[in-house]
Amino acid sequence: MPIAVPLAVTFDCHDPTRLAEFWCALVGGNLESEPHDHDYIVIENVPVFGHLGFQQVPEDKVVKNRVHLDLDVADIEAAVVASTAIGAVRFGVPVEEPWNWFQVMRDPEGNEFCFIRRKETVDP
Repeated sequence: MPIAVPLAVTFDCHDPTRLAEFWCALVGGNLESEPHDHDYIVIENVPVFGHLGFQQVPEDKVVKNRVHLDLDVADIEAAVVASTAIGAVRFGVPVEEPWNWFQVMRDPEGNEFCFIRRKETVDP
């Protein structure tokens, strides 16, 4: 039996509302209709993750994330174009691995995430 059950993935950030709106447009879910506190905003019903939280903190992000989200996409370049239109930034070039391709991206506050195109889902 596990010690705990995952509840949410939470991002530290300067502007919780802006970042929550970005991630909601990127991965879906529903912004909570009545935030209890504008220092912490939640996206509910996010596919796979359940809840994503955005918590206001005073410090800046200064190093690479130790944890990041991998997002499954059918077309990396189409995902890059769509996500940069809402504020993401491409970081580097697509990388091929034996089992997939990935593209590192950054959200509007610099948090890294990856678009993943799995080779097992590519038609021969």
